[in-house]
Amino acid sequence: MTAPAVVVGAGLAGLAAALRLHRAGVTVVVLEAGDDLGGRVRSDVVDGFVIDRGFQVLNTAYPALRRSVDLAELDLRPLPRGVRLRRAGRLHDLPHPAASPTAPLRALTSSATGPRGKAALALYAGGLLASRPSALERRPDVSTGEAWATLPSGLVRDLLAPFVSGVVLEDELTTSRVFTDLVLRTFATGRSALPATGMRALPRALARQLPRGAVRLGSPVAEVGPREVVLTDGTTFEASAVVVATDPWTAPNLVPALGRPPMPRGVTTYYFAAEPWRGLDGTLTVDADGSGVTNSVVLSASAPSYAPDGLALVATSVLHTGGRARLAADAARRAAAALHRAPDDDWELVAVRDVPFALPAMPAPHPLRRPAYLAEAGVWVAGDHRDTSSIQGALASGERVARSVLRHLAADPTPGRRP
Repeated sequence: MTAPAVVVGAGLAGLAAALRLHRAGVTVVVLEAGDDLGGRVRSDVVDGFVIDRGFQVLNTAYPALRRSVDLAELDLRPLPRGVRLRRAGRLHDLPHPAASPTAPLRALTSSATGPRGKAALALYAGGLLASRPSALERRPDVSTGEAWATLPSGLVRDLLAPFVSGVVLEDELTTSRVFTDLVLRTFATGRSALPATGMRALPRALARQLPRGAVRLGSPVAEVGPREVVLTDGTTFEASAVVVATDPWTAPNLVPALGRPPMPRGVTTYYFAAEPWRGLDGTLTVDADGSGVTNSVVLSASAPSYAPDGLALVATSVLHTGGRARLAADAARRAAAALHRAPDDDWELVAVRDVPFALPAMPAPHPLRRPAYLAEAGVWVAGDHRDTSSIQGALASGERVARSVLRHLAADPTPGRRP
């Protein structure tokens, strides 16, 4: 079989690369080993509940997201803007200043941090908002912990570190400060939201824009080369351009020139069904009291379609240590109930999503954009490990690789390209 471009992997990066090539008139084939699209961004329906592969959200400020899909098609359900924090046994709300007309005053009077912490947070956030992303990227890259050393320790310990740990999936603050700053700027400028049908809506929206038959599920790849891809059943695809867009731990098996894979960051999310309680809302809640829960959120409060009528769905996430969740389900349930001011005697464990390979680590200094084309192997490589460990990074990497492939095809046209 022959195609101008073959993409290995139907995760976000692979689908974004294929879509960009298709929009430019290039015939592309996407080969996926699994039985569904999305890679690490998938959803299942369990007893009427929508269960994502770990707690994930889309942010409307992701530039690559807006370029790739029509946000209206995703039917996004925004989460409340702001965060709830447990510190010293008490819950403190810190609303986003843009959440409502009264939010700036409520943020100023919040007990989430003291006056010195509020002033430092306002200065830090103001600097992020006043800076273009390109300016943030040019900053000297050190660990987040080193960058935050000048901030009040209470602000870091009680608010920033607990919140960010749920995003980068580590709480030792070793992650690149450039990435952390970019992430926080995104949260400040955009809205975090859930597609009504689950996170699977994003890969499906990407795939719907491709021709029928372009994505071939159940097609595990055994070998890749500069101009061919061989499946495990011996089927061979010839191509002018081969893109490897598998996860960062599979890619080196196909492309040894990539070297050692990045360290994985793992997370386990427990999904609980509960009878609704008084005061229930969808605010993301983080714990600075060391319970072991990183964050917890009532998904159905923002996206009612995530749960059957009359029930609430709570997603409670726990980081990994040594490849295992730090808390078992019962301990996570008790901690989450306290975080949500809820009785937990009627909570039922609906599903567990254990994801030991959730994100590639991004220790400082971190190169934000690795080369799209790997000359040693003669193939292109896409994925969040080639950009940033995020949905934005995966989509942007796929687009960047596609642009490089298009330049190659323009110099080396192949039969089969659409006019």
